[in-house]
Parts: sequence; C-alpha cells; structure tokens
Amino acid sequence: MDVTAADPDTVLDTLDRRLVCALQVNGRAGAGLIAEVLGVSARTVTRRLTRLHRAGLVRVVRMPDAEGAEVGALLLRIRVLGGKADTVARALADRPDVPFVDVMLGGQEIGAVMLSDAGARDRLLYGQLPATSAVAETTVHAVLHAFADAGQWRSGHLGEAEAAALADPPVDRPAAGSVPLDELDRALLVRLGEDARQSHAALAAALGTPESTVRRRLHRLDGAGLVRTHVTVDPRLLGLAVDANLWLDVPPGRLAAVGAALARHPQVHGVFATSGPANLMAAVFCPDHGGLYRFVTDTLGPLGVGRAETTIVARAVKRAGVVLRRPGAAGRPRPARA
Repeated sequence: MDVTAADPDTVLDTLDRRLVCALQVNGRAGAGLIAEVLGVSARTVTRRLTRLHRAGLVRVVRMPDAEGAEVGALLLRIRVLGGKADTVARALADRPDVPFVDVMLGGQEIGAVMLSDAGARDRLLYGQLPATSAVAETTVHAVLHAFADAGQWRSGHLGEAEAAALADPPVDRPAAGSVPLDELDRALLVRLGEDARQSHAALAAALGTPESTVRRRLHRLDGAGLVRTHVTVDPRLLGLAVDANLWLDVPPGRLAAVGAALARHPQVHGVFATSGPANLMAAVFCPDHGGLYRFVTDTLGPLGVGRAETTIVARAVKRAGVVLRRPGAAGRPRPARA
C-alpha cells in the first residue's frame, strides 16, 4: 500500500466533488444554476457549499493577476537550513505579492510564486533573503509563457456538457493592462480576492456604493478577464494525495508543443515556460507516488522530454493568496446529507 494515498476518511463525497468542480468552472455561479446543472435542489447546493466554506475546506477567491505584475511572474526555489522551512515559508506567505508558497518534501526547499514590481522584487531577492541566515540559496525562474495556471485546473468530476452549461460564454477580451482601473475597481478586486462568491448586494454594502454600480463594474471587469477565480481546496479531499513540480528540459523546437500537451492533461494544474536550467515547469496532482511514476513514464516519456527533476510538495502554505490551515487544524468533513 502506498503511504501517500489519500485517507478515505478525509475525502469529499461524490456530490461535494462535483460542487467543487462546478466552482472551478465558474466560481461565481449561483446556487440555482449549479443545482440545475447537477440535478439537485438549490437548497442542497446552498447547504453543502455553506458547510464546506464554514469548515474551511473550500474557498473561492479571485485569481491573482500575473499580467498586472510589473516584472511578470517569478518562480522561486529557496533552499533553507534544516528546521527553518516553516519560519521562512510563513514570512513569504505574509507578503501580498507572494500568492503561492509550498514547503517541499524533506523540509529544505520552499517553492513560491512572486508577482511584484521591480523595487519589491529587488529588496526581497537581493536584500532580505540573502540577509536571512536560514536561507542557503535562492534560484529564480522568470515565467516566459503560461500555458495553463491553477485557475484553469478542473478536477474532472463534470461531463463536458455540464461544464459547458456552467461556463460563461466566451468573449473577446481586451489586451492585458489596457483597461483603466479606478479606486472602486481596485476595491472590488480586493474584495473578490478575499471571497469571490460575495453577492452584488454584499459588495455594494461593504463599499458603500449602489448595487447597480457594482453589477455594472463587475461586468466590465469580468469582460476584461480580471475576475478569474480559483477554488482553494486541499487536493487530498479529492483523492489526490501527491502534488509535485516537474522541472523539465525540453528541446527548444518542442517547447510549445510539449507545453500545450501538458496544459491539456487533467492532472496538470500549471505549466510554464521558464528561464533557467529547466525551460518548462509543470505542476501535477496524482493519487499516490505510483500515479506520479506513471505520469512520468506514460505522459512525459512519449513527449520527448530530455530531463525531468521531480520535487514533491509536503505542505501547501498559501494558494492564490489564501493562507492555508496547518494539517489537523480543521476537523475532517462530516458525511453530508443531501
């Protein structure tokens, strides 16, 4: 038996998994639409989602906007001294410009994503991290192209027709950064970064502005691609006990094709062309170590990847701007009744 396999007492039931997947498709979908697509009552959807949210098991937030970062997205690999991983990870998680932080297996490496301006980047990379005695080495990879990110991952518990019924219709979005934002726009985006499922009425009350204005502004921001959502959920609750980063060496002529192929794979929750020794990074979810082995041999093998370095996440500290609870901090989900 693989010791990394998900504990069956901690996984969500079938309906909860389908609800999570519905939110992955459309994080702001109303209970009525979700109920219609899933074939259950709106009351059941509301009760289930409320339970998952209150238990801290599922949270929907606005996906951090990499396009808005002055220097683009950076992937950090930080080597730390033994016993110091939690301290450094918490310090990184406290930064608003670091939306993703993971402690890797073994406790001597931290993985993080940074979205920042040049000044904050330089202060962290050239000042704060080198001056920290707990940090042994920092490697920085610039994201050159994003084939897929965490906001696009789907857990696969809906059929194609169900997903299509939940998805917003495609629109021609303006170029990144071409939509001017005022103070109210930014305040709305901050609120959605805390809870993307807030109603128009709740947002209007919090910001002291008419609900019609909020509705109009959100429609405009959504049309600009600025209201993409991310469902923060422990993958173990979905039966996926292993989260791994694969640092790949791909021939330049194959880079675009390999990146696109991996982006379509249902286990992949992020694929990026990067600077550095590895020119492609893929983040994958697997049910266990055996599943990761099969992914490497059966998926990467035929793609012609020259070299693959595999690092396994021991603990996710922060995802999409949400600082996560330590394991055991929250009780196990109780079986739900429809």
